[in-house]
Order: sequence, then C-alpha cells, then structure tokens
Amino acid sequence: MDFVAILREKLSELGELITPGADLAAPVQSCGDWTFYDLVDHVGQGNLWVVTGIREGRGDYQGEPAPKDPVELRAWYDETTQALLEAVSVAPETPAWTFTKLLPRTVGFWQRRRAQETLMHVWDGKNALGIAEEFDPAQAADGIAEVFELFAPRMIQRGLASEPEVAIRVRAADTGESWTYGPGTPVAEISGTASDLLLALWQRKPANDAALTWQGNWAAGERVLAGPLVP
Repeated sequence: MDFVAILREKLSELGELITPGADLAAPVQSCGDWTFYDLVDHVGQGNLWVVTGIREGRGDYQGEPAPKDPVELRAWYDETTQALLEAVSVAPETPAWTFTKLLPRTVGFWQRRRAQETLMHVWDGKNALGIAEEFDPAQAADGIAEVFELFAPRMIQRGLASEPEVAIRVRAADTGESWTYGPGTPVAEISGTASDLLLALWQRKPANDAALTWQGNWAAGERVLAGPLVP
C-alpha cells in the first residue's frame, strides 16, 4: 500500500475544506467539543510534530496555535502539509523517533500512521459538513489492523484500558479479512464493511449501529470493544 500517496491525497482533501468562507466555529460532532478550527489545528500541529520526530529525533514539539483567519489558516495548513510530505518521502526503513516501541521505529511507521490519522480526520471534517464518504475498503482494513497492532495494546500499556477478559472476532465482509482480539476462542463476532468497522473501533459509530452485525455473546463483545481501544 502506498501510504505516502494516500497521505498526500487525504491531506489535500482536508485542505480543500478550508475555504475563505469556512465556518471555523462549526462543531465537529465526532471529536467531542472540537470545532472545525480545532480539527485543522490538530492535524497541522501533528504534521509538524512528526516532522520534528523524523528530522530531529524528538517528540516534544509544541507549536504556536494556528491562525484563526480562514485564508491564513489554509496557508499555514498547506505549509505543514508540504513539510510533512517532504519528511516522509524517504525510504520506509529510515530510522525515526516514534511514540511507541510496539512497531519498528522508522519513517515507515509515520507513513502509515499519518495516512490513517488523516484518513479519519478527513472523515470527521466531511461528516461535520454532512458530506462524509465511506473509506476505501483496503485502507479501512489496514486501519483496523493498525488498531489491534498498535493502539489497543498501547492503551493497556499506558494504563488507560484493561486487558480484555475474552476474545472477539472482527470480520470485514467486503475484504474477507478478520482479526481476533483478546484471549482464547472468540465469544462474539462483529461484522460489516471495513469502513463501518473502522469507524466503530474509532468510536465514530456505536457498536450497535444498524450497519454492523453481531453473532455470539454480543454483550461480552461490546465490553471488549468499549476498551477503549484507541486514544
């Protein structure tokens, strides 16, 4: 999967939402009490944080708040985008600082992580405008894998979630892939499109959404998904 190409595409999509007439105070319902300004500031600051991690080997970047004029905000965001794309456009195996030891500490980690991060936040921004679209199945399936490879164990490691007491199977009906999370034989299975499943894992959709199908011990499975699995 060409994560840099996906990242470039999704960064551009978010940038296109920052128009001169954009309502920066518009609520982004899927991100708690965030406004559209907060969403753009978060992505842009994250871009610069990763640039610092790659180029300077440190994770303590803290920038000034983004401009609050839509035109200036777009110019600032575009600058962060260009800086990030330049930083990640190297061989994936290039060593880099990352926030975890669970996956290789390389630029390849950031290529994937920022592609998935931006993928989700483009959805957040478009959802706030009522124009959200389903994720590409392959990209969504990779996002599901990332949740279980990176975030779920990291949440436990950080003391923000408990080890699951039972196992659940997550099955993507459109890609044919499945993932098992937890100990032993799964007691429940949740299935749907990879897009809907990824949104559920990231708490953008409830576990009982009509687009998702449960089999087995639904109550136990829902407790596993409640984790929380992601930050």
